[in-house]
Amino acid sequence: MENRITLDYGSGGLKTSELIESMLLPAFDNPALNQLGDGAVLEGSSALVFSTDSFVVSPWEFPGGDIGKLSVCGTVNDLCMAGGLPKYLSLSFILEEGFSFSDLKQIIASIAEEAKTAGVSIVTGDTKVVEAGKGDGIYINTAGIGFRRAVLPGRNAIRPGDAVLLSGSAGCHGAAVMMARNGLLQPGSPLVSDCMPLHRISGAVLENPDSIRILRDPTRGGIATTLNEFTDGMPFCIELDESSIPVEPAVEAACDILGLDPLYCACEGRMLVVCAPSRANDLIAAMRSVPGGENAARIGTVTEELPGKVLLKTPIGGRRILPRLTGMQLPRIC
Repeated sequence: MENRITLDYGSGGLKTSELIESMLLPAFDNPALNQLGDGAVLEGSSALVFSTDSFVVSPWEFPGGDIGKLSVCGTVNDLCMAGGLPKYLSLSFILEEGFSFSDLKQIIASIAEEAKTAGVSIVTGDTKVVEAGKGDGIYINTAGIGFRRAVLPGRNAIRPGDAVLLSGSAGCHGAAVMMARNGLLQPGSPLVSDCMPLHRISGAVLENPDSIRILRDPTRGGIATTLNEFTDGMPFCIELDESSIPVEPAVEAACDILGLDPLYCACEGRMLVVCAPSRANDLIAAMRSVPGGENAARIGTVTEELPGKVLLKTPIGGRRILPRLTGMQLPRIC
């Protein structure tokens, strides 16, 4: 590892894994943490799911949402991916001296509205203020607790032949934030973040959880990096069909302008599902029945061809390896 923290260590890619595996796991070793899921399942009188996340997105307001909406959706979605039904959130602000009260009021209203939408209660919190120049306006941390409604076996249960599903179009959040950051969005642009809570979509697929291997929301590092987390060190490969991956024209155009790949752009309202092939059509139908899941599709298949790798089959029949993100493609995206 390097002597000092760089932005690469917040990418969700290779450097983030290096930090987690070399420092955090050895220090805090326990079975719940070692699963490295979006949330942890905690045993007690009834099983709970627990997760926490911090939000440093820049700019704090973007097409389709703001840091307040994002802070609720991010933690709610992590609980959903752990098979949970979200119930309670904590909310902590770190505010920079001089931050506008009108902006804070707008963010609080967004949090309240999104919490109501997701069916969660804000039950505890904290506020700190740092000196002017020592922050970036506002940072938010949320932690969440929910009740487990399904037991998901995780990546160790993935088998060759399994189907890989995506609940909607790829890369909307990352593309929208980066275009807004660079002042490239025109009024009325169709490009908006996909930021939304996944409690209804995950609930629809978990009504019958048999043969579902794993759920995951592809945030930092996007779909490609998330799928690499599934295949890393495992005896299987995931092959994606590029022509089957839904990508909105506005996202494609933005990525062309910015030199980005939609498969590495963050999503904040999309869900990846790996399941037995016999369940794929039923789960796609379940997701399409829920608002926000209308574009759900099967995007790939688990194979044995190149164990540990993610492959992309292009529309002209070629194939290329999609590696894990190795640098900071999109800083301060969530």
